[in-house]
Parts: sequence; C-alpha cells; structure tokens
Amino acid sequence: MANNINKAGSAGVYGTTVYASAARTATPDTQEFELGTGYTGLTLVIDTTAAGTSPSTVVKVEGVDRVSGKVYGTLSSAAITGTGTVTLSMGLSSTVAANASANQAVPPVVRITATHGNSTTHTYSVALILS
Repeated sequence: MANNINKAGSAGVYGTTVYASAARTATPDTQEFELGTGYTGLTLVIDTTAAGTSPSTVVKVEGVDRVSGKVYGTLSSAAITGTGTVTLSMGLSSTVAANASANQAVPPVVRITATHGNSTTHTYSVALILS
C-alpha cells in the first residue's frame, strides 16, 4: 500500500501536486491516486530547479490492482540528473517514446514514486494532470 492515498474526481481536467518543490536527498513517500471515471490521459510534469553534484532520480508511474494488491509497471522516466522539465504521459492516443510516453489505458489507481539513486540533493516538484 502506498504511503499516501489521494482521490481524484470524475472526468474533466484534473491537476494536483504530487510532490511540492523541495530539496530532497532521499526517496519521498509514494503517492497513490484513486481516479474517478472517464480519464483517458495522464501527464506528469517533473520540474527540477536545482541539482547537486551528481543527483539521479527516476520518477515512475505504476498501476495498482486493488483485487490482488499487486503493483505493475506502466511508465518510468530516464534518470533525471540535472535541472529542467521532464514530462511523462500515457493514454491510448499517446505516441510511444522510451522513458517519456506509453500508449496504454490509464489505470483506475496509479502510484507515483520518485526514487533517488544516491543522497545528492535534488530540488524538484511533480505535478499530475489527468484529462
């Protein structure tokens, strides 16, 4: 089970903060979102504003099966090692691009994790946009 569970409303554009901008040196708690009905697209916007000497953070979106309790991989960024903005997107109309987008249905429950590969400081925010 995720450390934090959030609920999204029914279809329409929905945006929320997954991780507020902060300097981090370790993997923060996972965030899980139970989505309302009608969402066909998901975008994560990862905005890195400061990076220590050699940070490495990978942001991952996973589906969660409430029946079995299993988590399954859907989309993962490449290692983020500097400043800038990275987007991850998924939906049935998305063009497939390694470590950037997946052409698949948005799961009804998603888990988002930002895994740090080392303890170098990394300042970033992650926003979730559903459509």
